[in-house]
Amino acid sequence: MRVLHYPEFDRLEIRDLDVTPPQPDEVRIQVAACGLCGSELETFKNRSPRRAPPLVMGHEFCGTIAVVGSAVSGWKVGARVVSNSLVPCGRCVRCERGDTHLCAHRQIFGMHRPGAFAEFVNVPARCLLDWPENLPAEAAALAEPLANGIHVVNLTRHLPAATALVIGAGPIGLFCQQALQVLRGSKVWVADLSAERLAVARRLGAVDVINPRTQDAAQILQAATGGEGADLVVDAVGAGVTKRTSLAALRPGGATVWIGLHENALTFDSYGLTLPEKQVLGTYAAKIEELQHALGLMASGQVDARSWVQRFPLADGVTAFKRMLAAEGADIKAVICP
Repeated sequence: MRVLHYPEFDRLEIRDLDVTPPQPDEVRIQVAACGLCGSELETFKNRSPRRAPPLVMGHEFCGTIAVVGSAVSGWKVGARVVSNSLVPCGRCVRCERGDTHLCAHRQIFGMHRPGAFAEFVNVPARCLLDWPENLPAEAAALAEPLANGIHVVNLTRHLPAATALVIGAGPIGLFCQQALQVLRGSKVWVADLSAERLAVARRLGAVDVINPRTQDAAQILQAATGGEGADLVVDAVGAGVTKRTSLAALRPGGATVWIGLHENALTFDSYGLTLPEKQVLGTYAAKIEELQHALGLMASGQVDARSWVQRFPLADGVTAFKRMLAAEGADIKAVICP
């Protein structure tokens, strides 16, 4: 089969690999589409050991079942499916308490097992969901990143979210924006350095957009909220400066959710967190029921996962990586379609 292969640091190539037979509890999926995630771009750019080559990356995908393992029931050849991005063990204490996305033994496609930048990929049947008939492949493949936005909403259900700031208008930021608008009715401001990305955020319903090159996000949110600040801030960038901004733009008693992974270490004024009782929440991945919710939102037209996404054939997978790494103009999200 043809794959987009990551054979060593700093190199990607299209090549042929042997197809591996599925395990008894797995199905082989003929991949229809696989989203190119920012975490994979960061992996390639920064030589991350979290995805050590040689490897086939890709964890946001949908396709058609081509082969059914001998122990699989409930799924047939030809079924259109969407896969979870990770495989939980189902047995550890985290899985038993319902935090399957935090499984102590989780396997992530394109990290711990072969991913879906390929013509075929093997998937445990317990990771599958039905692919809605009215949903194009490039949208169905993005159920996982939208589910991340839904997970952010679910993590913050205990707090008001009338006003929100999303920092970063990349794919995760745009999905967080839409999830907050649809599920919480939030008025959302979006900050980004790219005028093109801010234009997409505005078209998707942002109350206003902020370019930190010339504007102070914290001051704008305070001015819009009577000097208080936003109820909720989502940092979908993860740089030290954006994490500090997320705290500065937040009202006393509010919460910021850190989902971006751009930088690890940071320094900040801890009194500015403790004295006004601000909350910081980390978030990672999503539960399979949140993927199901994401598919429903896209199928019903409540979330736009198509107008700002670009399709690339597998043969142009290296080009897709280079384009999204450069992140110029309207290049926001690539979906590779084998």
